[in-house]
Amino acid sequence: MPKEKSAGAVIFHKGEQIEYLLLLYPGSGKKSKQYWDLAKGHIEEKETEEDTLKREVFEETGLKDISIIDGFKKSIRYFFQKDGKTISKTVVFYLVKAKHREIKISPEHLDYVWLPIKDAIQTITHQDAKKILRAGNQFLYQKKNKP
Repeated sequence: MPKEKSAGAVIFHKGEQIEYLLLLYPGSGKKSKQYWDLAKGHIEEKETEEDTLKREVFEETGLKDISIIDGFKKSIRYFFQKDGKTISKTVVFYLVKAKHREIKISPEHLDYVWLPIKDAIQTITHQDAKKILRAGNQFLYQKKNKP
């Protein structure tokens, strides 16, 4: 079975409150419905996960001034059909702090939104992405309250 690997980001900004960045993806193929998701993309040859993460975040959002938060790394795995074949896909997510909220979305997205955790969980489309978002928020909360 063919395999693909991508890297993604739970992007947050801390102002008066913590807000998470969601991107609106257009539907494609059988998934003709638009969906809200996290920034992510394919790992290219000779790229590390972190290299891919930084490149994809910049390409999809225009954010360059970001920090990867140490200690958070979560993966999801799913299957999809492409050219009549079943593909096994793994996406590794990191927690990323954006220093500002100015976004320049790529042509592959329709819109973006910054939301507090409760609204972000309600808005994001896929259950796996909801779990990753919750885990990132929980990690930040635990880190903030450590002695």
